[in-house]
Amino acid sequence: MTPEDLRAAVAAGIVTEAQAASITALADSRSGRRAAMQAEDEPFEFFRGFSEIFISIGLVILLTGVSLMLTWFGGFGLLVAVPLITAAIAWWWAGYFTLRRRMTLPSMVLASAFGAGLMIFIVTLLGQSGLDERMVGVLAFALSAAGMLLWYRRFKLPFAAFLTGLLVLGMIYAITASTANLIALASGGNGWDRLFDLTESPAFATATLLFGIGAFLVGMWFDTRDPHRLGRHAATAFWCHLLAAPALVNTVAVTLLNSGGGTGIALLSLALVVITMLALVIDRRSFLTAAIAYIALVISWVAGDSGDFGTWIFVLIVLGSLITAIGTWWVQLRAFVMKALPDFPGKHRLPPYSRSE
Repeated sequence: MTPEDLRAAVAAGIVTEAQAASITALADSRSGRRAAMQAEDEPFEFFRGFSEIFISIGLVILLTGVSLMLTWFGGFGLLVAVPLITAAIAWWWAGYFTLRRRMTLPSMVLASAFGAGLMIFIVTLLGQSGLDERMVGVLAFALSAAGMLLWYRRFKLPFAAFLTGLLVLGMIYAITASTANLIALASGGNGWDRLFDLTESPAFATATLLFGIGAFLVGMWFDTRDPHRLGRHAATAFWCHLLAAPALVNTVAVTLLNSGGGTGIALLSLALVVITMLALVIDRRSFLTAAIAYIALVISWVAGDSGDFGTWIFVLIVLGSLITAIGTWWVQLRAFVMKALPDFPGKHRLPPYSRSE
């Protein structure tokens, strides 16, 4: 929209002169913020200052004290409702810290308290209904995920998408009865190298893989709506990709690695190349970060995997050099990859890649 369009809108009575000025100021601010960013910047904000850390510590202590006070004065009769009351208090306080103060870390603390309180209340309530444990788990995770969706809709907090994803993952595990794998792992019956293997633990690994695909698609939906990564859509996509990356990378990598010998290493190496290309295309480093351990395994295999101190020194130097080089020349690598790829649906809605200096 040009300045002439805004002036025409004012003349037509569609917007007031003050509104037109506010729109212009907002557009200039967004343009300036993006121009000021470095080309390789991937915006992420955990907190804005130590004041947020200080307030978050206070909120944790205060919520704990309120919960204990309710339990003490309410007695056993109020015990079941204490988590729900705590969740309601977190919702109430978020109206101030999230909507008015726009504080990031305190908002994350309150969202976590809301999700935990809601989950505990639902599990306690359903546990007295006579339902079997599996159904209790499915309903508890599903209802808690629905509650976190309401939180996201009300407060527009990107971190709420991460909490929602964790609850959805728990629901998927409950539906597929994959919690048995976690119990076996805790008792020493299964290792992490088998837990994500599609052949050794098909229920758990398939559930993880499907969840990873779903989280990735949701993350891309948000990403394509904010390619310049200035608003909450891009921040929400970050948390979705943070869930998708380990779910996808672990399942694919462990399954290929356990296929055995040089063939497994070759397939894993090919998968890591594909993961690197995907990370460059969507301009998200989380996928490559999740694959670092498997890159180290490949380097170790190439070095002979003798397990001595010298081998580990070689692995660390090569791995560190590789990750540092990719991070340093990320923009140039991404520009080269994107220009080499043919046009595909949605390519123009990905972050810009024309700058390569």
